[in-house]
Amino acid sequence: MNKSRKEELLEEEILKKLSGKPLQITEYLLNDKETRALQEYANVVSIKRLGYNDHGPVHMRKAALNSILMVTLLTKAGVRFDLEKEMGYSHTDSLAAIIMAALLHDIGMGVSRKDHEFHSAVLASPIIARALSLFYDDPLVKAALHALTLEGITGHMATHPVTSLEAGVVLIADGCDMERGRARITTMLSKQPKVGDIHRYSATAINHVEICQGDEKPIRISVEMESTTGFFQVEEVLYPKISNSPVKKYIELFANKRGESPLRYL
Repeated sequence: MNKSRKEELLEEEILKKLSGKPLQITEYLLNDKETRALQEYANVVSIKRLGYNDHGPVHMRKAALNSILMVTLLTKAGVRFDLEKEMGYSHTDSLAAIIMAALLHDIGMGVSRKDHEFHSAVLASPIIARALSLFYDDPLVKAALHALTLEGITGHMATHPVTSLEAGVVLIADGCDMERGRARITTMLSKQPKVGDIHRYSATAINHVEICQGDEKPIRISVEMESTTGFFQVEEVLYPKISNSPVKKYIELFANKRGESPLRYL
């Protein structure tokens, strides 16, 4: 399975932002053949069988990159993650769990769209255990990171409550991947109108999503779109995920049509 140029560029960007155990675990998963195969098959089912947008290797790498950007901004602002507050662990341990969740959260699409987050958890659990066994020795640390990673996976659809900041990051990072490229293939393949097309066409309206330091809060998410159709993505996909995330209190959310003043949601 050859990697696309888009995957390679995302991997380069991800890896240069990491060090220590998060870097080691990320390198391991990015080169793990089973992980890559599950990501690829999830995308085959999502796009070719179901007509959904990208849920494969590129999307999961994008979610990982978004997660890293958010963790960096929260850490810079002095926000302490739950593992640090509850267990005394480093924020790098939290980051390791967040990245694992981001890279594995949609592999269950290969089983079914319905409840795919729970199918993802089943498929991911042995991979998580294998990765943790290589880089951690303490059984309690491994147990905490394993459980936290599964929380991030099972909670990414905002249909199952998450209680940790770590899982809340994954939830929002997933929702931020909604630029037009994610829906490009399904738009080209499907020419007949069908129920649910608003998701596809609203996604093609999104030009750019930026995650940066906020003015009043640690994180600002800015969504720029080509047409007002894109507001559907913001209001029906991204905003509900932010609202269901413990990270909400640290987020500023803005959206605008290109050339117009931004509308502030948070």
